[in-house]
Amino acid sequence: MSRTLSRQFLLFLLIGGAQLVLDWAVFVTLTYAGLPLVAGNVAGRASGACLGYWLNGRYTFARDGRARLGRAHLLRFILAWLLLTALSTLLLAVVEHRIDLQAAWIAKPVVEALMAVLGFVVWRQWVFR
Repeated sequence: MSRTLSRQFLLFLLIGGAQLVLDWAVFVTLTYAGLPLVAGNVAGRASGACLGYWLNGRYTFARDGRARLGRAHLLRFILAWLLLTALSTLLLAVVEHRIDLQAAWIAKPVVEALMAVLGFVVWRQWVFR
């Protein structure tokens, strides 16, 4: 693994950890308060996405110390985020339907870890290129 790729992967993991904590906390809080799972997941992922887009564009995938936060990056980010959010929401809805909401709370970090694996490739190869 190249030095750049290793650095990007490490930063992506650290930033992703912060995103996950924020996303999960918003998701659990809102769904506990009675918001439906779909809305809670979208709100949680949106809160994490705002943090992650800025940090990853500014640090993880910066080029020559310059942030990669232009309009084209944002549009690609939004499209990729929508697709990953749809997949995340579908997986969590299946868990809620087959088991219950509390199981979806527990499954959320696992689902988001899967989304992070897909996300790293998409962010690196397409969003922040």
